[in-house]
Order: sequence, then structure tokens, then C-alpha cells
Amino acid sequence: MELHIGRMFDHVHLQVRDLEASKRFYKAVLEVLGIALFSESARHFSADEFYVSADSEPTARVHLAFQAKDREMVHRFHQAALAAGGRDNGAPGERSYHPGYYAAFVLDPDGNNIEMVFHGPARRSVPSIVIGWD
Repeated sequence: MELHIGRMFDHVHLQVRDLEASKRFYKAVLEVLGIALFSESARHFSADEFYVSADSEPTARVHLAFQAKDREMVHRFHQAALAAGGRDNGAPGERSYHPGYYAAFVLDPDGNNIEMVFHGPARRSVPSIVIGWD
């Protein structure tokens, strides 16, 4: 078994009200990123460093930003997230945070602010960190 990490963040755990609504929303977002669910059960699902469960009170007001490979991915994220039950919180476009910052924002089913951002042309040393178990 091999796990590729480092593409999104170290890890994030969200508690949600409606696991199925959240799974539908995040599967659509993760599909744009090319990342599949790693595990799922009746009480949780996960993908890489992202873990979502419905076993306690929902997480309140999180801002979560995913990394896009280009501007087109930002547009696909926005469309997919809205189609999967998200609410618009900022259409795709350039932001003033730094030159080239191109992002879109959508509220997930629990009201968390989910962003996808492209920082402009950049070079990465590797696409992901690979962890393997023997």
C-alpha cells in the first residue's frame, strides 16, 4: 500500500451534521483535484490528509483552502461545488492578496468557507510525498 500526501495540507478533521451531504460535496471537490476517497464508513470518510466525520458537534466556521494547478481548476471547483450543494461565497477571480492569486470560494453544507486557489506560475520540488508500508 502506498499513500501520497503533501498535496493539500498535513491534516484537517471536520465534524459535520449530515455526512452524506458532506460526502457528496467533498467528493465533487476532490474529484476536481484528482484525489479519491481513501476510506469511508457509516460515520466518516477521508482523502489524503482530510478526515470528515459525523460523530460529535459540527466544526464551526472553518476556512479551508485547496491548492489548484491552474485557473481552470479553480473554475471547475466552483462549478462542481455548487452542483454538489455548496453555496457561492466568491466567484472565480483574481484577488488582491498577492499578484497572481486566483481563487473561488464556496460554503459547504455546514457553512464552512471552502476555497480553491491558484498562486500563479510556480515550481514544486515534488508533486507529493510518498509514504509506503512494507
